[in-house]
Amino acid sequence: MDKFLIEGGIPLQGELTPAGNKNAALPMLAACLLTDQPVILRNVPAIADVLNMRRLLESLGVQFTSIDEHTWQVHAKQVRAADLDPDLCRKIRTSILLAGPMTARAGELRLPPPGGDVIGRRRVDTHMLALRKMGAEVNYDRIFEFKAGRLHGADILLDEASVTGTENAIMAAAMVKGEVILRNAASEPHVQELCHFLNSLGAKIENIGSNTLHITGVDSLHGGDFTIGPDYLEVVSYIGAAVVTRGSIHIRNAGSQYLDMVRLVFGRMGVDWEVRGDDIYVPAEQRLEVEPDLGGAIPEIKTMIWPAFPTDLVSIAIVVATQSRGSILFHDWMYPSRMFFTDKLVGMGAQIVLCDPHRCVVQGPTMLYSEKMESPDIRAGMALVLAALSAQGKSTIRNVGQIDRGYERVEQKLTALGARIERQTEK
Repeated sequence: MDKFLIEGGIPLQGELTPAGNKNAALPMLAACLLTDQPVILRNVPAIADVLNMRRLLESLGVQFTSIDEHTWQVHAKQVRAADLDPDLCRKIRTSILLAGPMTARAGELRLPPPGGDVIGRRRVDTHMLALRKMGAEVNYDRIFEFKAGRLHGADILLDEASVTGTENAIMAAAMVKGEVILRNAASEPHVQELCHFLNSLGAKIENIGSNTLHITGVDSLHGGDFTIGPDYLEVVSYIGAAVVTRGSIHIRNAGSQYLDMVRLVFGRMGVDWEVRGDDIYVPAEQRLEVEPDLGGAIPEIKTMIWPAFPTDLVSIAIVVATQSRGSILFHDWMYPSRMFFTDKLVGMGAQIVLCDPHRCVVQGPTMLYSEKMESPDIRAGMALVLAALSAQGKSTIRNVGQIDRGYERVEQKLTALGARIERQTEK
């Protein structure tokens, strides 16, 4: 098990380029199952979750050729509904994304329960609803079983705007007989990117970016060449790292078109940045003062579905709030365990009141001090890295394999920005 040793209090300086979007790469890899022609994916992030998805696909018969570290040729010439490794499925939440394309392409799949971050119950009922509406038979008895002939069109109203549920439905619908109208669909950047990717292979998906998608099924998809866009969650994480260390960084190819709501929310905490084309420059001079609501009321930052503030960034925002003057309430209604990492920030000196599993109040600014901690999940783990970069003294963060699942070479990128961070392997 690896750990990070981080000496805090050093302003970050320099420039970086974010990795490809993890949450776009994973469904795109699954979508390659829909064609028997080779597909080239570029800007593939070198992270643990992506490598585990590759292993799952290889067990189904998909062939991979690494053109370079971030460019893969994926060829699902022949696929088989093999039994998947339960331990491997438990390592990533997005193993569930195999259900849609495998049901559409092979007509069957046996899938062990998916895993991922331990941040509370994460239902998969929405996936089952969509596939059943298209004619699939879905059963669950400690393992998911999907069976179908050719799927058919349907008018589907998802019971929640689940991102992966939407993605599974989109992939299955791409090859139905007829037309699928998918309502209450998620519209996050990675969902949009999956749609554009599938269209580049010959799919017919309309109204991309909306909550109602129109998908006309096709008989087959062809190969293609597609470049995955930047990971906006990584971009915002490094913006936060620059802010809490009072540094200035230049982020190239930042995908700034997806950051409007994040910029509004961070602006409530006195943080701003310059947009330079598709680059972002974060200056060292930040106001770092919470803007109260009308009448001086404590403002609330509430996560919601896209285009509102995403749940995956609330942990980063909480750390930034510890360095901003004033009080602010964070409310993440999605996951009942997301806020539990705040006890580690309190141990570092932060003034945070955990109101309930979904809400906390942060009072800043506070000096943070070094601590020994363990990363509970991807996003909280990166938030602890930010806290350690801001803190006085040398912190230790264990279980950084959780961070590796979603962030590419964190210690190398931070070292290039002047941080003092070292990875060590514990025996």
